[in-house]
Amino acid sequence: MDIVIGIQHTSRDISLESEETPEEITQKVTQALAAGGVLTLTDAKGRTVIVPSEKIAYIDLSPVAGRRVGFGSPA
Repeated sequence: MDIVIGIQHTSRDISLESEETPEEITQKVTQALAAGGVLTLTDAKGRTVIVPSEKIAYIDLSPVAGRRVGFGSPA
């Protein structure tokens, strides 16, 4: 699962790849926003990202896309 977190008043976003399901991530985000605490996520490489919930502008969840190789056009 690819996750992109937009942060308020910042031009850069946070991108990570997680092995968690969309439901697990949605539950963590919902709990963090309701509690007013922090959102803590761990990526596939073991990196931990902690974001204050009041600074979250958006969260984009998308499936991991396969890597494309070569210069040919898709079939």
